[in-house]
Amino acid sequence: MILLLDTSTSECRLILVHGGKSEEYTWQADRELAKGLLKFIVETLATRDMNIASLEGLGVFRGPGSFTGLRIGITTLNTIADSEGIAIVGTDGDDWQQAAVRRLARGENDRIVLPEYGRDARITKPRK
Repeated sequence: MILLLDTSTSECRLILVHGGKSEEYTWQADRELAKGLLKFIVETLATRDMNIASLEGLGVFRGPGSFTGLRIGITTLNTIADSEGIAIVGTDGDDWQQAAVRRLARGENDRIVLPEYGRDARITKPRK
């Protein structure tokens, strides 16, 4: 089972891919993404009698999109990939899901995915 995740908007999209078929689950995360993302992933997998350890690969949408949403989603999947020894790839574009599945099928592993925000981050300089 491959888990794909898009947290670029306030609606979190999780796609489970197995045997050429995919199922999409959505969650209107709004400002609860950091608090509820891992729970959403675990509960979604549980509906299929699965858990994080049963995943074979992870694909994540790199952006562009919400700075905070991308940061939270990508960090969560990077952590799962590292702790469970699961391959992870980051992709973008309109066909990001298919691209992620293809890359995982070829045995690719980014190890760490970095977000693509679509522009330079605006970082406020310290006042002192």
